[in-house]
Parts: sequence; structure tokens; C-alpha cells
Amino acid sequence: MSAGAVDPTGRLAGEPAALERIRARAKDDPEGAVRAAAREFEALFLGMLLKSMRETTQQDTPFDSSHTRFYQSLLDQQYAQVLAARGVGLAEMIARQLSGSAARPAAAAPAVGPAAAQPAQEPPPRAEAPPPAAARLPAHARDFVGRVWPHALAAARETGVAPHFIVAQAALESGWGAAEIRGADGGASHNLFGIKAGRGWTGAVVETATTEYVNGAPQAAMERFRAYGSYAEAFTDYARLLKSQPRYARVLENGADAAGFARGLQQAGYATDPMYAEKLVRIINGPLLRAALTG
Repeated sequence: MSAGAVDPTGRLAGEPAALERIRARAKDDPEGAVRAAAREFEALFLGMLLKSMRETTQQDTPFDSSHTRFYQSLLDQQYAQVLAARGVGLAEMIARQLSGSAARPAAAAPAVGPAAAQPAQEPPPRAEAPPPAAARLPAHARDFVGRVWPHALAAARETGVAPHFIVAQAALESGWGAAEIRGADGGASHNLFGIKAGRGWTGAVVETATTEYVNGAPQAAMERFRAYGSYAEAFTDYARLLKSQPRYARVLENGADAAGFARGLQQAGYATDPMYAEKLVRIINGPLLRAALTG
């Protein structure tokens, strides 16, 4: 690190002091200022990405409060700076774009005499292609979608629900696979939909702590959930549940409408979280799932 460089991991993304330093540096070191500005853009982008990912995971716990959410946001900004310091490729692309813009000379005054008849022709700057959507998708989200997509297609054929709606619900229930329900021994249950083991369930079971809402207030509880031998079994059982229970009729009727699908699940009592429909729609229309589907 050069003597004039500032460690980006010791501050927050986009703080005013850092931007002022970049502005001052531009006078003596334009190229260095461009690189520093590109890193700031990258850190801000990563911060937005982390915030979006945080909103798709379970946040309503007995320890959740405005204070913990505030400090979590500060920590996420710190993570963004650390990631940007290591680099994910976006800063380099932005720096090339900014350097190309800075390198183009301003339009000269009209020439007088013979030179005016043959103005110099400057080739247009070459546009840098943005990275594919899949390249911008976090690895764990990309792996999750790739792992469950074939099973979501099969469940979609059975239920008539859009496959990406099904993937979104699995992502909401399992934190994009990171919070999949596991047994006491740590073994996978393959239960990505949070389906509980009621009286009629005769298959394998795992018991784990979860959050239930009683009169709108979150409460910790121990619940028994269904366990499957594979993700294929889990998606087959999910499709069977929606088709066999009359209370999910409106869910199937709205299989092509994100808001109707999510609202139908909540009204049918699929989950006790009063914000369940809103969270599900946010994932369906969010950047992570969109990037996975277009990448």
C-alpha cells in the first residue's frame, strides 16, 4: 500500500471523508483517483447486494430490534469494504470506463483554413460489456438455484405455479439453502419449505428450534418438521401438499401472479409470519432471483 493510500477496510462505504480525499487526489493523480472512485462504487454496490440478501433471510427473532438491525447494517457496510478491497472485478470494469471517458479530449474550436476541410476522425470509444448477470450473483445463491431448479420445474408442472415462484419460496424458507432445517446430528433434512410433521405424516422427522408468531409477536418454539431423502422428494411433497389441501386452492389459482400467489399462501395459513407475503414477493421480484434466471 502506498504512503498516500487509505486502508478501505477501516471505514464505511461511501463516507464523505473518503469522497473528499478522492476529489483532492484527482488534481495530482487522476488515474489513482479513478481507481479509488471505482472501488467506492464497487463497495456501494456490494453493500446494496448484502442488504438485499439480508432482507431475504429470517430476521424476526426474539433478539431482533431496531438497534440490532442498525448495527447489522454497519457490519454489512464493513463487509462490503473488505470485499471491495479484495476486489470482485466490478471496480476494474468501472475504472476502464471512467479512464476511457477521461482520456477523450474535449471538442476543439473550429479550425480556420485548409485544416477545417479535413477534421481529425477519432474512433468512438469501445464500450465495455457488463459482466453477465450470473457473474454478479453470489455463489451460494447461484448454487442454490442451480440445485433446485430442475425440481422446481417438476413441481411447477404438477401445480401450475410458476417455477421461479417455487424457488423464491424455497429461498425464503431456507435462507437460500444456508438455513436448511437439519437434525440434531447436523444431517440434512432436504426440507426447503418448512413443512411441519403433523399427525398424518409417517415419514422421517427432525425437531428444531424455530420462530412462530402469536398475535403478531415472534416467539421461539421447538417444532417437528418433515425430513426427506432428497430435494426431489421435498419438492414432490410440496406439490402434493398444495394440491391436496382445499385451503391452497387460491394459491394454485394465482400460480402466475406473484402477489396473488404470496397472498394466497399467507391467507391459507402456510406461515404465521404476518409479513410472509411481502417477503416472498420481495424475493420473487428481487435482484438475486432475477440474476439467476437471466444469467
